[in-house]
Amino acid sequence: MNTANLQLEGVYAVLAALFGALRDKGLLAEGEIDALLAGVEQRLASDPQRPQELREANIDAICFPARFLRLALGESAAGEDLSFARLTARVGREKAERGREDAQME
Repeated sequence: MNTANLQLEGVYAVLAALFGALRDKGLLAEGEIDALLAGVEQRLASDPQRPQELREANIDAICFPARFLRLALGESAAGEDLSFARLTARVGREKAERGREDAQME
């Protein structure tokens, strides 16, 4: 595995803990954090300045941090403490489910 991926895993864990602490201290409500991360994801996914030839998989990779953090914070608010591997697997499954839903809507 690329060591940069391992470093990013640590960064995501730190960010999830930081957002969790902000939530737990009442500085930001869970809904505010989720809305913030949803907005980030939306802006990342629809950036008009991004080259058009960028593949969908690359856009998914760009959006992964926001998706991961939203899921991690939602799970921790529900009392779950899922591992990085389990959370990333869920992000992937949910991405696939979104893709099927989008295809059905077309």
